[in-house]
Amino acid sequence: MMNPGNPKLVQLTRSIVLEGFQPRYGELSDAFPPNELWDGMRKLRSELWLDTGDIEAAEEQWTREFNALTTNNTLLNREVQKGAYDELVRRSAQSLRAEFPELDAAALVREIAFILNATHGLRLVERFDAWVSVEEHTDLAHDAESAAAYARRFADICPERFYVKIPLTAEGLLAARECARAGVPVNLTLGFSARQNVLATVFAGPDFCNVFLGRLNQVVSQAGLGDGQLVGERATVASQREVARLRRAHDLPTRQIAASIRNGRQVRDLAGIDVLTIPPKAAGQLADSAPDPDELTSARDADYRPQLAPETNLADWGLATLWDVPDGLEEAAGELAADETLDADGLLDGLADAGFGDVLPRWTAADVAKATSDGKIPQLADWKHRLCTGEIGLDALMNLHGLRSFAMDQDAMDQRIRDLL
Repeated sequence: MMNPGNPKLVQLTRSIVLEGFQPRYGELSDAFPPNELWDGMRKLRSELWLDTGDIEAAEEQWTREFNALTTNNTLLNREVQKGAYDELVRRSAQSLRAEFPELDAAALVREIAFILNATHGLRLVERFDAWVSVEEHTDLAHDAESAAAYARRFADICPERFYVKIPLTAEGLLAARECARAGVPVNLTLGFSARQNVLATVFAGPDFCNVFLGRLNQVVSQAGLGDGQLVGERATVASQREVARLRRAHDLPTRQIAASIRNGRQVRDLAGIDVLTIPPKAAGQLADSAPDPDELTSARDADYRPQLAPETNLADWGLATLWDVPDGLEEAAGELAADETLDADGLLDGLADAGFGDVLPRWTAADVAKATSDGKIPQLADWKHRLCTGEIGLDALMNLHGLRSFAMDQDAMDQRIRDLL
């Protein structure tokens, strides 16, 4: 694999991406209407993002109270499959092959995927003057050095408006720690619990961490453990409290994102969370319900209690891993963060030795294959024994499945690139 930090490679891809880019930083705030409802959400200290890469869909909901958009492998793949970037793919391949004939097929596809992600991000910046959360190729999820290198490249292309998504893996935590020290703004994605985000905040200090709350509700309802409502909300509020506490106590930058929102009710019920990343459909649902902005209340002190089935035992399914933070985890994360020689294996070993191996387990090839087969929501019954014994946490299992789901969408995008070459 060619060094992703190769100066000539960096310069070539940067020039391709920035060609024709015409930002209007600070000039578009009056181009979009104000909205009392979203202003009320902002007054409760929530930053508002739209969770879409579709410009037309974003235009329908964007008001001056929003300030960011977020894309991911799934959302970008939808745009790429429309064919809008086919010519860019061909042109980029021609330039890369001419300058780097030694570039192998996999590296070529990865570089073009980087160009597509950055280019689409810049289109969103141009249209909305928004911050955009761009996402790395899923091949980098277990390559700390390359993940940090590509993050620096994203930031160099648009330091004014790019956040870089890096998945919460052992390697991702190491890359995020390096990026934080270098001033590269990181959105550490695919988090599912308060304890994962305590680890992430203390160890890496990213600008943002996440709880994918809609997926948590879905896994509970799909497994028949309850109606699924308020599971993700409880995890998100618990994580918000922990992240805010750590931010104050240790002067850290990390803010909590409520991610994977599915409907307008969840937006209302999570008012006050640091950041809400809202799909356009959910934003429209809340707007259509026309709540009185003055009656919105902050969820930071909410005590959400999911309605579980009578026979559901929390311990049988590892549900408490979503909102409980075990004693000693914060201290262990701090000690590991201080170790400058640590690699991914060392981080996993350190967590296991401290009694927290279920937060970031060592997944086998069979585990990965099973998660790929399951899709983004695990078939929970097949994992029950390991959840019940505490070998793995439900948060960790959701992280594995989320990453495999994104990888499949990345594969679909990569295939379209290969088909065009």
